[in-house]
Amino acid sequence: MILITGASSGLGAALASLYAKENEPLTLTGRNAERLQTVANALTPFSNKPIAAITADLASESSLEALFDGLTQAPKTVIHCAGSGYFGAIETQGASDIHSLLNNNVTSTILLVRELVKRYKDQAVTVVVVMSTAALAAKAGESTYCAAKWAVRGFIESVRLELKQSPMKLIAVYPGGMDTGFWPSSGKALDTTSFMSADEAAGMLKQALIATQHGYIADITIQRA
Repeated sequence: MILITGASSGLGAALASLYAKENEPLTLTGRNAERLQTVANALTPFSNKPIAAITADLASESSLEALFDGLTQAPKTVIHCAGSGYFGAIETQGASDIHSLLNNNVTSTILLVRELVKRYKDQAVTVVVVMSTAALAAKAGESTYCAAKWAVRGFIESVRLELKQSPMKLIAVYPGGMDTGFWPSSGKALDTTSFMSADEAAGMLKQALIATQHGYIADITIQRA
């Protein structure tokens, strides 16, 4: 079973579509119950395997526990796409928006990975954490967003060291700009016509996640042309 977070839109929904068409059993999660169920319903005709939609707040310990307690089987792959953006010159950023950004990107990732390690550390579970190229380079006007993504990158690389003797694998993904609903809600006005579509990015990522018995790609950067 593949568990996809942030599956109600963007990259998460695009990945769900690809895997559904290959008849992979899926569990989709997100914060917006209505949008999540709409995605799951749209995919059901393409798959003869179950597609479950479970609403969850990944920054809430109790919500995360309920999510995993509700699974009918352990996931073989978890693709963490959930997150949010918030941009602007640092002096214009509000404290509540900064807290929300850190909660949606850093706290949620830490708690999700912690729960996965607690439950499945001794199993061959692949955990894919989607970040951004903002985790690799500083960007003016994206200071707190970069800070959040750099924090997640440091966290993932540190947990990898803790899991050195474990069959669990952590894969870090750094996609460049995608033309999704992410931008209108971020507060940053951009012309995204030259950006990758979520479907394009999903196809490249899915291909890169193919592993062999003795190897896998641990870090994936998906640059837009």
